[in-house]
Amino acid sequence: MIIEKAALFDFLTRCQKEHLGDFKQVIAPRRSDKSDDVLFFDNWREGAEFVIDSYRTIDPLRMFFYMARERILPAMTSDEKWLIVGAKACDLQALEVLDKALINADFVDPLYEDRRKNLTIISADCNEIAPTCHCNLVNGRPYATKNFDLNLTRLDTKYYHLEVGSEKGQELLDLMQKNVKISRNLEDDLNTRDENRKAIEKRLILQNKQYERNQRYEKLKATDLTKWVDEAFTCCGCGGCTNICPTCYCLILNDETSGEIFTKDRSTDTCQLHGYARVAGGATPRPKMFERFRNRYLCKFSYMQSNFGMIGCTGCGRCIEVCAGKIEFREVVKRIMSFENVREAANV
Repeated sequence: MIIEKAALFDFLTRCQKEHLGDFKQVIAPRRSDKSDDVLFFDNWREGAEFVIDSYRTIDPLRMFFYMARERILPAMTSDEKWLIVGAKACDLQALEVLDKALINADFVDPLYEDRRKNLTIISADCNEIAPTCHCNLVNGRPYATKNFDLNLTRLDTKYYHLEVGSEKGQELLDLMQKNVKISRNLEDDLNTRDENRKAIEKRLILQNKQYERNQRYEKLKATDLTKWVDEAFTCCGCGGCTNICPTCYCLILNDETSGEIFTKDRSTDTCQLHGYARVAGGATPRPKMFERFRNRYLCKFSYMQSNFGMIGCTGCGRCIEVCAGKIEFREVVKRIMSFENVREAANV
């Protein structure tokens, strides 16, 4: 199906104003007022410069499903339906990891599950790439092939191709057809979509040529510990990388009870902090910075692979952008994996 950009934006404006489809809020990426290179999710409104088909936002899609801080007892549930537009393939891949972690046979996070049911996602192909984007290095692509409700591919400056990915997506498409003009795609439109995708993927591969490596991530775990000391030299343990990562979900639970009302709040936590996992006696499993630094890489490429059958890095590159120590994540992975696959029981 094909939709004109102006018609799409008109539909989104009506969803926001008139609550079409019972959507209480429409969210989409727009440019930062301070930097044209930074995109972030914001409430849809007329007159603002929304950019739904560039590269990923600086804030991960995770933040709409797994809040940085929230009350879990009494549970703060809501039936409000939101429409999120412009999500990228790297964030959709991250949601698949979170789904496996937070909605499974052994455990279900009710708040996360509730939001997954109430939020509809319109993803969009990447028409540009950020300098840190590297989804191709982790078997990803700059366009979505799954995990979306409805996907947009820009054909030119005027039209988008629409693809349905779920029942919610079909319902949304039906709603669009009732309110704006949509036409059926022709073979030429599909060819244009495929050519556009090939072009952006070629640019991405060229950008990351210097960081190419094999997929034998077990080397990260087996490499000499002294190598990790060198790699962690500029890490200050701020936790920015994990706070902005789309697949991190570690938390800390606090008792905020006051008077007769029993309350529990949870906040996102990070394995990069010295106090992470510290027990009552003061002991901590990873007292040294390089141990915590190494743990993050192993979590993404080893532990999540073991637990969920997929690695936890989606190649979004946000950790590189936010790093106070200017650590190049792609370079660390390649360099560590290039060392001899020997780990010494070094006292470091």
